Amino acid sequence: MMKQLIFGDAKHELATTRRVLERLPDEHMNWRPHDKSMTLGGLATHLINLLNWQVAIFLSAELDLSTVPSRREALERREDVLEEFDANVVKLEKLLDECDENALGEEWTLRHGDHIILRQPRAIALRTFGISHMVHHRAQLGVYYRLLDIPVPGMYGPSADEQS
Repeated sequence: MMKQLIFGDAKHELATTRRVLERLPDEHMNWRPHDKSMTLGGLATHLINLLNWQVAIFLSAELDLSTVPSRREALERREDVLEEFDANVVKLEKLLDECDENALGEEWTLRHGDHIILRQPRAIALRTFGISHMVHHRAQLGVYYRLLDIPVPGMYGPSADEQS
């Protein structure tokens, strides 16, 4: 029961994120709204990385960002983004289904070398560092779509583009 309360909406958020990614326009993957912003493809690729990190929360007691390449090349095609996203969702959903409540309470650490960024129970790390972080960047993608005049899919009900 506790696991369902903690992660009851995780599958909804993953499905919603996929709907947003389905609208990626291949012709605009290098577009960015500002010099300090990620490109559209870079932002979509970051969403993939966040799924990798969510999987990592279940696979080990910590993630050391100093061992992870600092910048991954942005994917350039919607098809590649969706393929990797779907594969990672399958991994994450399996880990969520198999995880017991004791494991959710175990401490998980995010670090960069010796510097501890956060140390939390695994369930909280998944919610904040994983799911909420993903939702934040998914919303950014919605702003990019609006600026490019791409219809924004509804996330928690119909969007302005979906209303009749």
